[in-house]
Amino acid sequence: MFYTQIHIFNSALLVFQENKKMKNILKNRLALSTVVTTLIILVVSVLLAGVVTYFAINVTSTRVQEENLSLSKTHIWVAMDGTAVGATMVTNTGGRDVVLSKIAARGQDVDAANIFYVVATTGDTLTTDLNWTGTAAITASDYAGGINSTTLSALSTDTLILTSGSTMAIYINSPDSITVNDIGLTVAITVFTSQAIHYQESNVEAVV
Repeated sequence: MFYTQIHIFNSALLVFQENKKMKNILKNRLALSTVVTTLIILVVSVLLAGVVTYFAINVTSTRVQEENLSLSKTHIWVAMDGTAVGATMVTNTGGRDVVLSKIAARGQDVDAANIFYVVATTGDTLTTDLNWTGTAAITASDYAGGINSTTLSALSTDTLILTSGSTMAIYINSPDSITVNDIGLTVAITVFTSQAIHYQESNVEAVV
């Protein structure tokens, strides 16, 4: 009888210990599952943040590479007889070709009949400043600064297209009715494209 009770006690003790072990295993699995879930959430969050950041940088970089025009050597000249001429050099440093849809002087659109242009080619000296003698309005037979490979062309109904890496000199007759009274004032020449607006300011200069 005594031994039977001991045996029952030992069996109950073993069952208790086994149940305790099972509870510990389940508890450890539950704890492990919580840790793994937390790690998965953190990893997914970091990956999503990385994807969003990459996408934003990629979109920004792509747009920046799409179009980048640089205006330089901008001038507005006025002769004593009231003849006025404007000029600017446009360089396409972006990653794609650009259409110059409109040109304005002091905020006023320039008529196509008053626009003359020339695209620089190999051998032209782009460091030479644009100039105007002041003797007469610009014509299609004039040269532009250091671009001596060819003369200016009248815009007329042409479309101004500037390929990537190219430089173009643009001359304007009668920009916004500039007169001798505007000498010394700051005037901006603005170039419009489908993506952006580019401009550079210059003081009106007297040609004597």
